[in-house]
Amino acid sequence: MEKKRFVSIGLLTIAFALSACESGAPRLGMREKGALTGGALGAGLGAIVGNQVGSSGAGIAIGGATGALAGALVGEAQDQQEEDREGQDERLRRQEEELRRQRRELEELRRGERSYEDDYRYDTPSRGSRYDDRRY
Repeated sequence: MEKKRFVSIGLLTIAFALSACESGAPRLGMREKGALTGGALGAGLGAIVGNQVGSSGAGIAIGGATGALAGALVGEAQDQQEEDREGQDERLRRQEEELRRQRRELEELRRGERSYEDDYRYDTPSRGSRYDDRRY
Protein backbone atom coordinates (compact mmCIF):
# COMPACT_ATOMS: atom_id res chain seq x y z
CA MET A 1 0.00 0.00 0.00
CA GLU A 2 2.81 2.41 0.89
CA LYS A 3 4.59 1.68 -2.39
CA LYS A 4 1.54 2.62 -4.45
CA ARG A 5 1.08 5.83 -2.48
CA PHE A 6 4.66 7.02 -3.13
CA VAL A 7 4.50 6.10 -6.79
CA SER A 8 1.19 7.96 -7.08
CA ILE A 9 2.66 11.01 -5.34
CA GLY A 10 5.66 10.91 -7.69
CA LEU A 11 3.46 10.66 -10.78
CA LEU A 12 1.23 13.49 -9.56
CA THR A 13 4.30 15.62 -8.93
CA ILE A 14 5.54 14.97 -12.46
CA ALA A 15 2.14 15.74 -13.97
CA PHE A 16 1.82 18.95 -11.95
CA ALA A 17 5.30 20.16 -12.84
CA LEU A 18 4.88 19.44 -16.52
CA SER A 19 1.50 21.17 -16.64
CA ALA A 20 3.02 24.26 -14.99
CA CYS A 21 5.67 24.58 -17.70
CA GLU A 22 3.36 26.13 -20.31
CA SER A 23 0.80 27.98 -18.21
CA GLY A 24 -0.53 31.42 -19.02
CA ALA A 25 1.53 32.85 -16.16
CA PRO A 26 4.56 35.06 -16.81
CA ARG A 27 6.81 33.51 -19.41
CA LEU A 28 9.28 31.05 -17.97
CA GLY A 29 12.77 30.80 -19.39
CA MET A 30 14.32 27.51 -20.39
CA ARG A 31 16.22 27.43 -17.09
CA GLU A 32 12.99 27.52 -15.07
CA LYS A 33 11.28 25.01 -17.33
CA GLY A 34 14.31 22.72 -17.13
CA ALA A 35 14.38 22.97 -13.35
CA LEU A 36 10.68 22.11 -13.09
CA THR A 37 10.85 19.25 -15.54
CA GLY A 38 14.12 17.91 -14.15
CA GLY A 39 12.84 18.16 -10.61
CA ALA A 40 9.65 16.30 -11.46
CA LEU A 41 11.43 13.57 -13.37
CA GLY A 42 14.10 13.30 -10.68
CA ALA A 43 11.46 13.06 -7.96
CA GLY A 44 9.66 10.34 -9.89
CA LEU A 45 12.82 8.35 -10.47
CA GLY A 46 13.91 8.98 -6.88
CA ALA A 47 10.58 7.61 -5.63
CA ILE A 48 11.01 4.46 -7.65
CA VAL A 49 14.63 3.92 -6.62
CA GLY A 50 13.94 4.93 -3.03
CA ASN A 51 11.05 2.52 -2.85
CA GLN A 52 13.28 -0.32 -3.98
CA VAL A 53 15.89 0.41 -1.30
CA GLY A 54 13.33 1.15 1.41
CA SER A 55 13.44 4.95 1.69
CA SER A 56 11.02 6.56 -0.76
CA GLY A 57 11.04 9.98 0.94
CA ALA A 58 14.81 10.32 0.74
CA GLY A 59 14.75 9.07 -2.86
CA ILE A 60 12.15 11.66 -3.82
CA ALA A 61 14.09 14.48 -2.13
CA ILE A 62 17.47 13.53 -3.56
CA GLY A 63 16.11 12.74 -7.03
CA GLY A 64 14.04 15.93 -7.13
CA ALA A 65 16.95 18.14 -6.08
CA THR A 66 19.39 16.47 -8.46
CA GLY A 67 16.90 16.58 -11.34
CA ALA A 68 16.08 20.24 -10.70
CA LEU A 69 19.76 21.18 -10.68
CA ALA A 70 20.51 19.24 -13.84
CA GLY A 71 17.42 20.62 -15.59
CA ALA A 72 18.31 24.18 -14.61
CA LEU A 73 21.84 23.80 -15.98
CA VAL A 74 20.59 22.43 -19.30
CA GLY A 75 17.93 25.15 -19.50
CA GLU A 76 20.49 27.85 -18.74
CA ALA A 77 22.65 26.62 -21.61
CA GLN A 78 19.62 26.74 -23.92
CA ASP A 79 18.78 30.27 -22.78
CA GLN A 80 22.36 31.35 -23.50
CA GLN A 81 22.26 29.81 -26.97
CA GLU A 82 19.00 31.63 -27.71
CA GLU A 83 20.47 34.91 -26.48
CA ASP A 84 23.56 34.41 -28.65
CA ARG A 85 21.41 33.62 -31.67
CA GLU A 86 19.31 36.75 -31.13
CA GLY A 87 22.47 38.85 -30.83
CA GLN A 88 23.80 37.39 -34.07
CA ASP A 89 20.51 38.08 -35.82
CA GLU A 90 20.58 41.68 -34.62
CA ARG A 91 24.18 42.19 -35.82
CA LEU A 92 23.28 40.67 -39.18
CA ARG A 93 20.25 42.93 -39.48
CA ARG A 94 22.40 46.01 -38.75
CA GLN A 95 25.03 44.94 -41.28
CA GLU A 96 22.40 44.41 -43.97
CA GLU A 97 20.92 47.82 -43.18
CA GLU A 98 24.37 49.43 -43.45
CA LEU A 99 25.01 47.62 -46.73
CA ARG A 100 21.72 48.90 -48.17
CA ARG A 101 22.61 52.43 -47.04
CA GLN A 102 26.04 52.22 -48.66
CA ARG A 103 24.57 50.88 -51.89
CA ARG A 104 22.11 53.79 -52.01
CA GLU A 105 24.91 56.23 -51.33
CA LEU A 106 27.10 54.65 -54.01
CA GLU A 107 24.26 54.83 -56.51
CA GLU A 108 23.70 58.49 -55.67
CA LEU A 109 27.40 59.18 -56.13
CA ARG A 110 27.39 57.40 -59.48
CA ARG A 111 24.45 59.45 -60.66
CA GLY A 112 26.12 62.59 -59.38
CA GLU A 113 29.47 61.76 -61.07
CA ARG A 114 27.78 61.08 -64.37
CA SER A 115 25.97 64.38 -64.33
CA TYR A 116 29.15 66.17 -63.19
CA GLU A 117 31.17 64.63 -66.03
CA ASP A 118 28.49 65.51 -68.54
CA ASP A 119 28.31 69.05 -67.20
CA TYR A 120 32.08 69.38 -67.22
CA ARG A 121 32.46 68.23 -70.81
CA TYR A 122 29.83 70.53 -72.27
CA ASP A 123 30.14 73.58 -70.01
CA THR A 124 33.89 74.15 -70.23
CA PRO A 125 35.24 76.73 -72.66
CA SER A 126 36.85 75.26 -75.74
CA ARG A 127 40.11 77.16 -75.21
CA GLY A 128 41.61 76.21 -71.87
CA SER A 129 39.81 75.98 -68.61
CA ARG A 130 40.30 76.85 -65.02
CA TYR A 131 40.97 73.19 -64.34
CA ASP A 132 44.35 71.97 -65.56
CA ASP A 133 44.72 68.17 -65.58
CA ARG A 134 48.51 68.42 -65.37
CA ARG A 135 48.44 70.19 -62.01
CA TYR A 136 46.72 67.33 -60.21
